[in-house]
Amino acid sequence: MAAGNARIVRYIVFAAFFLGVLYLISNNQGYRLQSDLYNVGKTQPVTNPPEKEQPIINGGGGSTWSETLDKSGGTGSGDGVKSDGNGVGKSGSTVPGSSTSNSESDSMKGSTRPPPGTPKQQTDLGEAAMALTPNDHGWNDMLGTAPGPRMNATFVTLARNSDVWDIARSIRQVEDRFNRRYNYDWVFLNDKPFDDTFKKVTTSLVSGKTHYGEIPHEHWSFPEHIDQDKAKKVREDMAQRKIIYGDSISYRHMCRFESGFFFRQELMMNYEWYWRVEPSIELFCDVHYDPFRYMAEHKKKYSFVLSLYEYVETIPTLWDSVKKFMKNYPEHIADGNSMGFLSDDGGETYNKCHFWSNFEVGNLEWLRSQPYIDFFESLDQDGGFFYERWGDAPVHSIAAGLLLKKEEIHFFNDIAYYHVPFTHCPTGEQTRIDLRCHCNPKENFDWKGYSCTSRYFDINKLDKPQGHIEEE
Repeated sequence: MAAGNARIVRYIVFAAFFLGVLYLISNNQGYRLQSDLYNVGKTQPVTNPPEKEQPIINGGGGSTWSETLDKSGGTGSGDGVKSDGNGVGKSGSTVPGSSTSNSESDSMKGSTRPPPGTPKQQTDLGEAAMALTPNDHGWNDMLGTAPGPRMNATFVTLARNSDVWDIARSIRQVEDRFNRRYNYDWVFLNDKPFDDTFKKVTTSLVSGKTHYGEIPHEHWSFPEHIDQDKAKKVREDMAQRKIIYGDSISYRHMCRFESGFFFRQELMMNYEWYWRVEPSIELFCDVHYDPFRYMAEHKKKYSFVLSLYEYVETIPTLWDSVKKFMKNYPEHIADGNSMGFLSDDGGETYNKCHFWSNFEVGNLEWLRSQPYIDFFESLDQDGGFFYERWGDAPVHSIAAGLLLKKEEIHFFNDIAYYHVPFTHCPTGEQTRIDLRCHCNPKENFDWKGYSCTSRYFDINKLDKPQGHIEEE
């Protein structure tokens, strides 16, 4: 009897064990990830970013050139070589270990653009909502990789090798406040080859891929139609009058390049959006969302954080050239444009207002459009980059003001920014607290008399941020 009971107990144990094994097997055939807190329908596993490619291509772009340009000699004179029709530089060498070889000549060399026939974004823009205000879900989730798609975008910096530690500071600011969660690429551009120290330092700091380009000579020299004797006399006169950068050749090359060529370079042709970053800038506040995606979803094409009046001595005939362009190309002038930002008398004269272009988040396809190309080439033929000292800031600003609709230009109040000597510190105490800012609101330039930001708000019929009166 005892033996029979023992046998029954053993059968029960074996049966329970067998059922347990079947249960484990059936529940480990696969696993299902639940939708996350951001309402992403299908969560993709996070993988480590691929090893950074560092192609060095003879084609580049620009940002506001460092003051060290002329201290180190600049690029004095040119030989009058003109760029080819599309303005794209030649292919060059690559960093050892890069997957890009010297023999490649196709348009995808060094590219981060998806292969032909594939979507430009991995997921639908609507799959993960951005937290734009503290009331939005996920506002304070600032650790780890940000949810949602990535735009086809890059940071872009013009720098010399000697700027390495100044740009390292800027990169650290951008990465800490924003890009460590988004891992966007960074394009570095120079009129000389970058050295190993510059590449090692910057690559170690950037969370995305880094690319290094050398500007073609034909994009950093005097075009054939410029009378260099006349241009020299202008520089000498401006030097006597102590006009900032008035005697600088390299600064003029930079302004012309930034106005008409950086967006057509081979490296930049891989992207649709850019964020311009200068050496020694500061970002004072956290950036809680993706500005590139914001621009795309809200149909913006150009943006700014600071605006002011240009030095009249540097652009005495710029508006005459603009008026000639408007007369010759009326089809390019947008309905509902921002003429009211640029002129107080309907376009007869220029009030000198411009967006400060050392910070820009913008659309590269707009800059590569026929209206903008026609605008730049019309101005370039008049020679004001060399016969005066036209800056890329008023050129970009006038183009945006005339060729875009008002609603296509955006003011980023929540991106706090400093570039000597001006500061944009978000208006509103609660805003600064929510963004964890460390800027002094007393230094905010937005509502001072020499700023044009109030004019932007007025022509767009926008309510000014709470607290702006206290800062005027």
